[in-house]
Amino acid sequence: MSVDCIFCKIINGDIPAKKIHEDDDFIAFHDIKPMAKVHFLIVPKLHIETLKDCTDEHASLLGKALLLAPKLAQSQGLVGFKTLINTGREGGQEVFHIHVHVFGGGKT
Repeated sequence: MSVDCIFCKIINGDIPAKKIHEDDDFIAFHDIKPMAKVHFLIVPKLHIETLKDCTDEHASLLGKALLLAPKLAQSQGLVGFKTLINTGREGGQEVFHIHVHVFGGGKT
């Protein structure tokens, strides 16, 4: 955990979020600036700043995140959806704790 990370604070329960899923490895919640009618984030509880910081030891965690995406998308009423992982400031990443955006259902 990182004391300055907003996602770590959400994971710890210090900041409220509109959660849709939580297990031992992940928390998923609705994005506060949605780009579509349905837009949520899948965030690992393990603090990793960017996709570039992942190693072979994170392969299982990354796979679990991608397998979780369609299950949660379906639970949110999506038939089709997009996934996105922004990496680095130049890649549009705003919160430096790796996360998967899942969105669909048309624009807000």
